[in-house]
Amino acid sequence: MPGWRHLYSGKVRDLYVPADTPAGAEPAALLVVASDRVSAFDHVLEPGIHGKGELLTRLSRWWFHQLTGVPNHLVSGASVSQGLPGIPDELAGRAMVVKALEMFPIECVVRGYLSGSGWKEYQATQSVCGIALPAGLRDGDRLPEPIYTPAYKAPMGEHDENISFERTVELVGQADAEALRDLSLAIYRRASTIAEARGVILADTKFEFGRDPETGEITLADEVLTSDSSRYWDAAAYDSGERTASFDKQIVRNWLAANWDQDGTPPTLPAEIVERTVLRYRELLERLTGE
Repeated sequence: MPGWRHLYSGKVRDLYVPADTPAGAEPAALLVVASDRVSAFDHVLEPGIHGKGELLTRLSRWWFHQLTGVPNHLVSGASVSQGLPGIPDELAGRAMVVKALEMFPIECVVRGYLSGSGWKEYQATQSVCGIALPAGLRDGDRLPEPIYTPAYKAPMGEHDENISFERTVELVGQADAEALRDLSLAIYRRASTIAEARGVILADTKFEFGRDPETGEITLADEVLTSDSSRYWDAAAYDSGERTASFDKQIVRNWLAANWDQDGTPPTLPAEIVERTVLRYRELLERLTGE
C-alpha cells in the first residue's frame, strides 16, 4: 500500500505501519484495514462477505463519534495532513488511521442479555463466568443488570479464555482493572440506549482498550460495537417472541454448524448464505445510522 508497510494480518483485519518506520521502532500511527474475510469456529471461511469491511468500518466510525467524551484511537484528518500517510484510494471506506497504543491483554466483554456461550454456561451452573444469576432465566432473557465478563487475549494461534475480575487485577493492576470494567459497562449502557431508540437491542459486546503513550489515557481501540464484535437483535422481533433475530454472522454460524462437524477444512459458504449475511449487516448500519 502506498506509504504503508504491512505489519500483521489477523482473521479479519490487516495492520500497516508508515513505510518509513525504522525496524523495531514504535510507529507514529497504524493503518487498520477491515477485510471482507469472515471467520467462525476459529476458521476463516470462503468466500468472504462482499462489502463487509466497508460496512464494519462505517459502523465503527459512527459509534466512535456517538461516544463523545470517551477517548478513542482515531487519528484526525489534520494529523494525517501533517506528515502521516493518507488512506490509499483502494482502501477508501474500509480503513482507519489510528494511534499506536499500549494495548491491554484483556477483551472487555459486557453482557446485557443471556445468550450464546453465556446461556450454555448458565444452564450448567446458574452463573456466567463465575457471576451468579437468578434462577429461572430463559435463553435471550434480559439480565437484571449488565455484567462484565472479561477474557484474556491469548497469543496468536491460541484460544482466548474467560477470566475472573480478580485475574484481570493480576494482569493489569487494581486501578486499571477497575477502570476497564467501569468504562466498559458505561459505554455498553450508553450504546444500548442509543440502539434501543432505533429499534435494536444490543445483547452483548466486547471492547478493547489501550493506553495512549503520550497522554496516559485509557483509550478505546480496535473496532467498536460492530456486527462482528457485538450481538444485535431486532427489538420488534424480540417482543413478538423471535428472540434471537440477529444482525451479525449468526446466519453463517448456523449454516456451518448444520453442515460441518468442525473436522478438517470447513465447506465453502453457499452464495445464498453470503447474500443473506451481507443484507443483515447492511440493515443494521441503516437502522442505527439512518444512512
